[in-house]
Amino acid sequence: MKPKIKTEKTFDTVKVFEKLRRKLQETENMTLAQFKEYLNKHQLKPVQNKLPVPNST
Repeated sequence: MKPKIKTEKTFDTVKVFEKLRRKLQETENMTLAQFKEYLNKHQLKPVQNKLPVPNST
């Protein structure tokens, strides 16, 4: 049996969901007004599309 070699993942689902869970805990007990203020201060960053776009010609 060969030993398994761990490789670095380009996208780690567990890390992403842990980060999301921590962010949700920050806003868990906020009122709607507090939440709106939080959203204004913490704007989402646009994600660059890294997938190739197929030609429509």
